Amino acid sequence: MQEENQPVKDQGAIGGENVKVEFEDGIAWVILNRPHKRNAMSPALNEEMVEILEQLELDDRCGVVVLTGAGDSFSAGMDLKEYFRETERKSQAEIAKVRRTATNWQWRKLMYYSKPTIAMVNGWCFGGAFTPLISCDLAIAAEDATFGLSEINWGIIPAGNVTRAVAAVMGQRNALYYIMTGEPFNGVKAVEMGLVNEAVPKEKLRERTVELARTLLSKNPVVLNAAKMGYKYSRDMPWDTAEDYLAAKQQQQISLDPERGRQQGLKQFLDDKTFRPGLEGYKRES
Repeated sequence: MQEENQPVKDQGAIGGENVKVEFEDGIAWVILNRPHKRNAMSPALNEEMVEILEQLELDDRCGVVVLTGAGDSFSAGMDLKEYFRETERKSQAEIAKVRRTATNWQWRKLMYYSKPTIAMVNGWCFGGAFTPLISCDLAIAAEDATFGLSEINWGIIPAGNVTRAVAAVMGQRNALYYIMTGEPFNGVKAVEMGLVNEAVPKEKLRERTVELARTLLSKNPVVLNAAKMGYKYSRDMPWDTAEDYLAAKQQQQISLDPERGRQQGLKQFLDDKTFRPGLEGYKRES
């Protein structure tokens, strides 16, 4: 485990015009950076996000990814002009590439990302932004953040897997209510419906997000990855299949763990009497 305050070699700047990346003590702040468009996701932004997520997987400065937006918005969804209208004039192959790039980062990559991810919803979160929000492992929102599935008001449906993403975390009554009415709701309501983990006053949003990120950074990264992947892949399996898969996943985790966390935990609990499971984690060696 890396010691606190131990310098990490400079691996160069990451990010571009539409997405900024800032590093802070193991946290990579990935900031959608189109505040003038409420961070609406354009084809150019989507291309940057694919590249950034690929780079961060191999970047030692990144232990946890926090996805958020610049200014007063998380993201207003897909850019109606650049993502939809301007692509209508392109060939079918070009349109398919634009759509594929968006899905590649918004759920295919982010849903099963190798490092823990947190969505920090600091403001507006509409439409297409629900997909990366739900793809993140955890989510914290400002109490006064504004959420909305407003597609019905535009004469379209929540497509691009937005509806599928919503169905994964929200109950049918709530999901259909907001899909069919297009009414907005706040961060407190988002918690009530299971869309985000918790909502806090906006002035405490970053502080709480950092606190949660540091909790994740304190865990054994191999075990943390295995635990989240075990959940995400097994949740749609039959019980017998899931039991076999999770047993195999545990053996894989044990064999890949350089910290030998299972052995340390057992020793500290059974032999040293220094570890109290459920109240704290085992002491990781530096």
